[in-house]
Amino acid sequence: MKNFVFISPTFPETYFQFPRAWKNLGGNALCIGEDSYESLPNVMKEAMSDYYQVSSLENYEEVFKAVAWFAHQYGKIDWLESNNEYWLEQDAKLRTDFNINTGDKSDDVMRFKKKSNMKAFYKEAGIPSARYHLVSTLEEGQKFIKEVGYPVIVKPDDGVGANATWKIKNEKELKDFYQKDLPTQYLMEEFVPGVIESYDGIVDQNNQIIFETCHIFPTSIMDIVNQKDELLYYSVRDIPSDLKKAGEAVIHAFNVKGRFFHTEYFRLCEDKEGLGKKGDIVGLEVNMRPPGGYTPDMMNFANDIDVYQVYAEMCMYNTVHYQTTRPYTCVYTGRRDHYTYKNSVATIMKKYGPNIMMHEWMPEILSSAMGNEFYIARFEDEKETKKFASLIFQKQKESKK
Repeated sequence: MKNFVFISPTFPETYFQFPRAWKNLGGNALCIGEDSYESLPNVMKEAMSDYYQVSSLENYEEVFKAVAWFAHQYGKIDWLESNNEYWLEQDAKLRTDFNINTGDKSDDVMRFKKKSNMKAFYKEAGIPSARYHLVSTLEEGQKFIKEVGYPVIVKPDDGVGANATWKIKNEKELKDFYQKDLPTQYLMEEFVPGVIESYDGIVDQNNQIIFETCHIFPTSIMDIVNQKDELLYYSVRDIPSDLKKAGEAVIHAFNVKGRFFHTEYFRLCEDKEGLGKKGDIVGLEVNMRPPGGYTPDMMNFANDIDVYQVYAEMCMYNTVHYQTTRPYTCVYTGRRDHYTYKNSVATIMKKYGPNIMMHEWMPEILSSAMGNEFYIARFEDEKETKKFASLIFQKQKESKK
């Protein structure tokens, strides 16, 4: 019986479906988390073959002991994963220490963890990406900006999502930035005017793409985080051919195996010297894990499949059997608590009930990027997603004084 160690099955809350899918195939789903077993809902308990509680997943010694205990009880560990950006380096170290050969080890994982390291792989794939420099002194920053012009984007070289990312528009903001006590190495990039499109999916153990999809982000996550604005993004039924070609080239350049992937690109909304013409594709960054939040569930809703099971079959057998005509476009709408909205839950459900697949409140740790209250819905026609979003985001008019 094959043994799969899954780290943090309770976050996001739908991630219990990863061990459940492995268990459904007859394997041992061995989970490590911080929550007490007694506090877990029954659906999570039933998804696991065994559970080991640690006081903190940040404590490597504790997590190491948990994996060692599973190895002692069940034998060799065949697979270890969290599918969570935050734990990728720790996952790799655990694979290294336990000689688990079905994923990246410590020497390999930084090629897709550090944003500066990603540039070489975009270049290898033939995809242009923004010019950059590693932040050092104000003088070096000024020199770089003299080359690329304002605005520029600054972000952690090894960071998660769009946290601690800013746009610098002038000399004053630049000097203010250099007054900050930066906790980690930062990257400075030229600004790229474009809409973000992602090429997402699953790659098998031979670097062959076995599932693919595409999501459109009309507003950048960086702006949403910094402006505390609403989030809208949606999948499309037909992946643009140039995005598909670029995405495949990038996945093969990184030579990732046995993983989910979430790769991001700008589609230029104007000509950009050195990068391309309006409408061209430019590389942004890659995340070799599932797209954030509940996007894996959106993949299921859009395709009428179970990507958790697809992933488990890939891990256990490296063969996958599923069919999809990509029958729906799936949309995510994240509201903000500081707005007063016109349409109530009852109104929304009355109009769109059959289309709504999820309606919940986002955990606080994800809310800065994804909003507070969210609705996920699916439609056969992409135009309907925009009508739906307009209804969700419609504000209450202020009363006249």
